Amino acid sequence: MPTVLHIPHASTVVPVEARDQFLVDPKELAAEIQRLTDHATDRIFTEAFPDAIACVFPVSRFVVDPERFERDSQEPMAQKGMGVIYTHGTSCQPIRRGLTYNERQALLEIYYHPHHKALTWAVQRHIEKFGKCLILDSHSFTADALPCEQYPNAERLDFCLGTDTFHTPETLVANAERELKRNGFSVARDEPFKGTLVPTEFYRCDRRVRSLMIEVNRRLYMNDDFTLCVRGLERVVAVLSKLGPVLDSSI
Repeated sequence: MPTVLHIPHASTVVPVEARDQFLVDPKELAAEIQRLTDHATDRIFTEAFPDAIACVFPVSRFVVDPERFERDSQEPMAQKGMGVIYTHGTSCQPIRRGLTYNERQALLEIYYHPHHKALTWAVQRHIEKFGKCLILDSHSFTADALPCEQYPNAERLDFCLGTDTFHTPETLVANAERELKRNGFSVARDEPFKGTLVPTEFYRCDRRVRSLMIEVNRRLYMNDDFTLCVRGLERVVAVLSKLGPVLDSSI
């Protein structure tokens, strides 16, 4: 299956050169990172889809968020201080000083642009070889809504499948939904999170690129103290592994 894994939020790394930008002390910043990191999604999705090309963002989303639009004017979460460069935390509190234009551009040039370039290359490579590509936008989410979320009253089932009207065929999402439910999991579409990422070069202009966001509820594989529940993690990997043939037949 010609698949690319986009794993944007698994890292907890804050480089030394970015640490003095934050207003909160290291303990509070660490707590914020712990709450918002998609813990172990790099492990979960690469184990479930071992033949896929994995594009894993190397630093924490609190440094730069590669899932956001580069321009705040295009990014809805920028209104909450969580655009491509976060200025606010999970409780909508200020956590970062204002950056100069040069500081902002440096972060984008070091982290954001290379990541998207690598993602675009991976998709293009599959298109050239197979004539098609499936992007799995790979995430996890908290069991309870955080104050910063856009849809705090949305259902929080076991899995959320995010879709795009152009890049997510009904057969793709329906087959994924059916397989997850067949294995005993609850599933929602575009709830509590909507959409799925596609590189700009292909967005809404190339149907050879299919995309599906898979969000895993962390209650399935994490304990309350943020440690991993190994048995739960193995169960999640096992069911996602079963999606491979199902998704392959859908694209």
